[in-house]
Amino acid sequence: MSLAPPSGSVATDLPIQRLLLGVLGALTLALWGHLATQSVTQALLLPIGIGLGISLYHARFGFTSAYRRAMAEKDMTGLVAQAFMLTVAMSLFAPVLSAGEIFGHSAGGAVAPVDTAMLIGAFVFGIGMQLGGGCASGTLFTVGGGNIRMMVTLVFFCLGCWLATLNMAEWRTLPSLGAVSLGREIGYGPAVAFQIAALGLILIGLWRTGARIRGPLWQSGFTWRRAIRGPWPLLLGAVGLAGLNFAILAVAGHPWGVTWGYTIWAGKVAVALGWDPASSAYWATSWRAGALDASILSDHSSLTNIGILIGAAMAGSLAGKVHPNWRIPLRSLIAAVLGGLMMGYGARLAYGCNIGAFFSGVASTSLHGWAWIVMAMAGCWIGIRLRPVFQLKG
Repeated sequence: MSLAPPSGSVATDLPIQRLLLGVLGALTLALWGHLATQSVTQALLLPIGIGLGISLYHARFGFTSAYRRAMAEKDMTGLVAQAFMLTVAMSLFAPVLSAGEIFGHSAGGAVAPVDTAMLIGAFVFGIGMQLGGGCASGTLFTVGGGNIRMMVTLVFFCLGCWLATLNMAEWRTLPSLGAVSLGREIGYGPAVAFQIAALGLILIGLWRTGARIRGPLWQSGFTWRRAIRGPWPLLLGAVGLAGLNFAILAVAGHPWGVTWGYTIWAGKVAVALGWDPASSAYWATSWRAGALDASILSDHSSLTNIGILIGAAMAGSLAGKVHPNWRIPLRSLIAAVLGGLMMGYGARLAYGCNIGAFFSGVASTSLHGWAWIVMAMAGCWIGIRLRPVFQLKG
């Protein structure tokens, strides 16, 4: 599912890429101008989202492929980059979470319960991301880059998120350990040190099993031209994602999340088709009902997601690689549908995805972030073995 154009097509399509970039630039300016009249927070979240989209696209920072390569090829390159990203993020988060505020407003981490539904949801999500071809952030940046198959995954990802809300009350009755923040329990300094040590031990353990860093974490000769057109080194992408996640915490008072936005999008479509939110205990709460009634641009997750789509499309046009491919094999299309549904349903059960639950959770020293990745990796193991059934390569 490479977004790279056919050989020799970049020069031919250059005017189209420039036109796309111009349209995106004009759209961004108009959207930012509107947001600036609404609130400072909304006006700042859009460019942060665009930065995330550019970082994800140019660094090709995928979670799904990193897990697959680690399991199938014993290539730990992507996992090392993720460990570096987590280390930077938790180091930035800790002082703010310890203080409970930043820039005069309250700030809190992504801390959620470790419960049965969360464990099942993460497991289902892990299977889904190997079938769907990307995680939550990966789906967004590849859609922004023009990947038609991933647009299918995104649609059914949103649908899965909404479907999970219809019986969420039953899921939450299952056994739970409650929410555990290591920072609150032992102090943020010791918690960060403990988590960094845990990451190091995991990487050492992988090395002892034969896994190796088989790809470059940084390439020499990085220039301003490459900074604009890509590709970026993995470590630069890792630093960018960690820094921008911290920027969201600083601006919005909470870390980066993706799938709540998907849930709102699907909910709004369902309402437009005649569904009554009052029929659902999940949506009957005042703040969720209010989120459905409000503008998408007032929802932080949705706004950041829109920024990621725009940023990835900008990065793709700068690289000359936005070339949609409408030829999708039937089995691959079925996998996209199933994978999207599984990721959406699983993410809602698990309090988020690889971003909201794992990345932001671990950066917040939440135990649920660690539980999420363990179960998601177990799901990935199964998903990888299902991929040949759908004739998925890699």
